[in-house]
Amino acid sequence: MRFLTIRYFHEVAKLGSVRRAADRLHVAPSAVSRQIAQLEDEFDAVLFERSKLGVQLTAAGEVLHRETRRIFQDLERARVALDDLRGLRRGEITIWVLEGLVSDFLPRIIAEFNRRYPDVSFNVQTAPTDRIVEALLEDWTDIGVTFNAAPRAEIEVVGEFIEPISCLVAKSHPYARRKSLRMVDICKQPLALPEHSFGLRQVFDRAVRKYGYEPKVVVTTNSLELTKTMAVTGQVIAFMPALNVTHEVEMGALLLVPVDEPDFAAARSAVCVHRDRPLPHAARAFLSLLTDEIAVAGKNVKKRRA
Repeated sequence: MRFLTIRYFHEVAKLGSVRRAADRLHVAPSAVSRQIAQLEDEFDAVLFERSKLGVQLTAAGEVLHRETRRIFQDLERARVALDDLRGLRRGEITIWVLEGLVSDFLPRIIAEFNRRYPDVSFNVQTAPTDRIVEALLEDWTDIGVTFNAAPRAEIEVVGEFIEPISCLVAKSHPYARRKSLRMVDICKQPLALPEHSFGLRQVFDRAVRKYGYEPKVVVTTNSLELTKTMAVTGQVIAFMPALNVTHEVEMGALLLVPVDEPDFAAARSAVCVHRDRPLPHAARAFLSLLTDEIAVAGKNVKKRRA
């Protein structure tokens, strides 16, 4: 059993597709299939179930995947240790974040970090909270910024601040002059909401179930940007933490109206890492800058709401 074969196996398991794994590895799909076939022959076990939608690990595949992950974790630790020994500040930092942070907040921090360390590159992926947690657990990302995620023993919260969820309304909306809104008021209006994998949507759904209301959901989407843009039209209400709509509020395109509901007021953003995964030198440096900036932003949001 060669290291290359195990690497191909792990890429297919992670991506759920031979073709996508081949693209990531820069080889032909047939080369990946041959390596998997050799591995299955060596262990005399079927490692993947194949279908039109892709491949999934069998019970035997799950065992092999679990027992060989340490190889890659140990190699990553060795690489981090060697980088730190040489004091390197180059490389690539991978971050998974909520979509709302990429419009204003995160670009400013990346630009500042790039000014200090121009040889470091970034791979930024947007995703709902559930997927960000998965990416951290699977070591697909160095850093994750989640919203209202449930605590996990494997996830370390490096920085966190309360970030209440507010209603987004246009100046032309009937609720624009309201000081606050109750759930009964909100559910009377057309709504644009993110899909259920988003932490924001999960807070909303819990509140609706508590009161037994039936909201008028006009748009459900995996794009927070779309919900925000829909609110600008004045036809619907959307929801967002203040940090995600700083630019639109400053420009007067949207107004933030507080929601009179405890779960909305107690919502929180968190900067997270995998507890057992050592970060490369550059990622640790960026993590420090990110947590500092989020702490400042959290204080500013709190002042604006006071």
